[in-house]
Amino acid sequence: MFYTAFDTSAGWMGIIGSALGLIHVTLPQTSEQEAGRSLGDLECATSVPQRFESVIGRFRAYFDGREVDFPDRLDLSVATSFQRRVWQAARLIPYGETRSYGWVASKTGRPKASRAVGQALGRNPLPVIVPCHRVLAADGGIGGFSGGIEAKRFLLSLEGTIITS
Repeated sequence: MFYTAFDTSAGWMGIIGSALGLIHVTLPQTSEQEAGRSLGDLECATSVPQRFESVIGRFRAYFDGREVDFPDRLDLSVATSFQRRVWQAARLIPYGETRSYGWVASKTGRPKASRAVGQALGRNPLPVIVPCHRVLAADGGIGGFSGGIEAKRFLLSLEGTIITS
């Protein structure tokens, strides 16, 4: 496994990946050390910043307010099949747009599983890359976010999405 921490205009972030793809990314933190701690146990990982140059550049552009795609390969080997379907559906939501938990549920083939979708999104290890912040309640309400509601509002605002509730 490989990892790095890097700075953006929003704060320090960390990425960990394997030969199969990205495993985990942190939301912006206040320091390099906090970004590293947010990645978890790095004892079996090697710091290899150059391995992540492309995605780091895209994160920096994203937090500078530019529209960015994250087509990176993901290593979702520890996820359940339902979580993988939810996260893949969330990746279909375009920059600057939102969808409902019900929309994501229908994309997984389980249209009545909105609550389970919320739980799967709450375990998303790759925020922004898997843009779970773009998923809202059916009434347009903000819903939940593992990084906190203010972080979700920040990401949506950065993409030009207006949230009224």
